Amino acid sequence: MEILTKTELQMRFAEMAEQIRNGAVFIYPTDTIYGIGCNALDKKAVDKIRQLKDRPTNPFSIIVPSKGWITENCIVTKEAKEWLNKLPGPYTLILKLKNKIAIAKSVNQGEETIGIRIPAHWISGVVQKLGFPIVTTSTNRSGRSFMTTLEDLDPTIKDGVDFIIYEDEKKGRPSKIVNLVEGKVKER
Repeated sequence: MEILTKTELQMRFAEMAEQIRNGAVFIYPTDTIYGIGCNALDKKAVDKIRQLKDRPTNPFSIIVPSKGWITENCIVTKEAKEWLNKLPGPYTLILKLKNKIAIAKSVNQGEETIGIRIPAHWISGVVQKLGFPIVTTSTNRSGRSFMTTLEDLDPTIKDGVDFIIYEDEKKGRPSKIVNLVEGKVKER
């Protein structure tokens, strides 16, 4: 397991992108907290995250490469368009997925909806450059505190990831969930 800075990731982008494309599970910073993710099209990698987090059933959210990806793969209502204008930002937008093959079924557990993020953080540029969505979920075992520094990273998760992109302590909170299907906003 390797720990990379933003600069190291940029210098080795082609190599790391290939690892992600081929199923690497990794930890990365966002505008809120650290996330754990993988290629959202890779069922085997998604299942590995489920095992590491001990979270067998709940759906995961994704960071998408662009707003265009959202309009192409999700049902975007008038209200949803207003929220899209707030992206990038600390929001997870719950939308109906219209293109069922845009992600591995295990990401959203076959639900009709998907949580969408475009963080106000340079990691969004990384996902845009990758050109495909990545899973985004807090870096913690189910029911435990989320990761804010390397020191509080659960050893089971640390041992199970291929690499970590690290940029110091995170002092944020998980993103605000905006359910545009049910019309609810939930602070976490």
